[in-house]
Amino acid sequence: MPTAAAPDPQLDATALAGLVRRGEVSPVELAEVAIERIERLDPVLNAVPIRFFDDARRRAGDASLPDGPFRGVPILFKDLGTCEAGWPQYAGNAFLRAGDHRRDADTPLAPRFRAAGFVALGKTSTPEFGAQPTTQPLAFGPTRNPWDVERSTSGSSGGSAAVVAAGMVPLAHASDGYGSIRDPASWCGLVGLKPSRGRLPLGGSTNKVGVEHVLTRSVRDTAAVLDLLAGPLPEDLYRAPAPAGSYAGEVGRPPGRLRVGMLTTAGATGLEVDRSCAAAAEDAGHLLEALGHQVSDDHPPGFITDDSVETLLFLRAVRTWAVNPVRTATGRPFTAEEVEPYTWAVTEPGRTASADEFIVATEAQQLWSYKVTRWWREHDLLVTPTTGLSPQLLADLQPPAEEPLAVARRFHSIRCFAAPVNVTGQPAVSLPLGQSPEGLPIGVQLIGAPGREDVLIRVASQLEAARPWAGRRPAVWA
Repeated sequence: MPTAAAPDPQLDATALAGLVRRGEVSPVELAEVAIERIERLDPVLNAVPIRFFDDARRRAGDASLPDGPFRGVPILFKDLGTCEAGWPQYAGNAFLRAGDHRRDADTPLAPRFRAAGFVALGKTSTPEFGAQPTTQPLAFGPTRNPWDVERSTSGSSGGSAAVVAAGMVPLAHASDGYGSIRDPASWCGLVGLKPSRGRLPLGGSTNKVGVEHVLTRSVRDTAAVLDLLAGPLPEDLYRAPAPAGSYAGEVGRPPGRLRVGMLTTAGATGLEVDRSCAAAAEDAGHLLEALGHQVSDDHPPGFITDDSVETLLFLRAVRTWAVNPVRTATGRPFTAEEVEPYTWAVTEPGRTASADEFIVATEAQQLWSYKVTRWWREHDLLVTPTTGLSPQLLADLQPPAEEPLAVARRFHSIRCFAAPVNVTGQPAVSLPLGQSPEGLPIGVQLIGAPGREDVLIRVASQLEAARPWAGRRPAVWA
């Protein structure tokens, strides 16, 4: 039986924070339990390459630990995105690791995580620069899925997904540029919400496809953390509409009768969609109908097309080449010797693109986004598989050094349902509602209208109550 010093690893962050408030466990005890679990399980999963355990112990025992809603709750941060001044930031890159690159200032969300009372234990693995939907950087080696250690956690928040799924910590920081919160949530059996563009502060970044949040095991944790992180800075370029109330207050609130559309194919692109992934989304549609919602096969026209996929990939290549942690550290672009063969190959269009090509692609993406998003004028929700493929073997996702783009088509199939929503800027959540024939988790994605995280949280909590997932445990478990 769990003791006061070793609470049940199934408890979510909200429950652990309650134990601290009631004096049933101390922040130091929670930190020590999480450290023991990481030291015991990470040799199997390889998800936590950067650790600052001594600093975590000091923070947890400091009387000045902020008295926020999650005071004393242990957390791990993805090694891409949110970072405190002085922390390492390698972004899965061997060159930055060799130079021990560190942040010289807090990123915008770092003070908000601190104020909430979280105790940071270290940083989780990510593919190099977050560019792959699998977490197996050459600098650190593959992160393994707790449900089957021969399989990938997806990416790019794959290290964070592994530590939460295995019960090392109740939640972990994550970021999402092309599905990087939702895809790992799907393959690891977690809740992964991508907030709306402008919901969280971007600071000096002009990246309009990326956003940060957390991976959790419960909808209530996801909602409560969104309350703490949400709100733009005065200088932010993008701003989402202010919510009517707290997101935590939306948990358990009846969503009303929603107008729900379904999409379970990748259109005419020829991208592969596993039958188990499509079936999970279809089953979720039947469940929503049974809960009283109006469900149809309607979906936004052109949501996944060859043109939209190619434009997205081209603009991502340009951005990865032009704005990346190596340039931040050195003041110049990376060279072929400083990055993995896949990164060099996939950013080739970025190195050769003209200004005209970039502007035309940007305008085309804006027009596509406008046409797609209009569908939500007459609908509340779109249901899709989160990923086009069920959890894949690590060996099948490693880019061959001699032909790194040989895996590109498989990567596109993984991301095809999640990535478009980064372009439109809408909120979307992956919920662990499905299972593959092998018993592996499969996520279902719910996409809301722009700015309507409140609706997503209401219906997500309704589905969580109708089909609970809290008792499911992977093979590697704390």
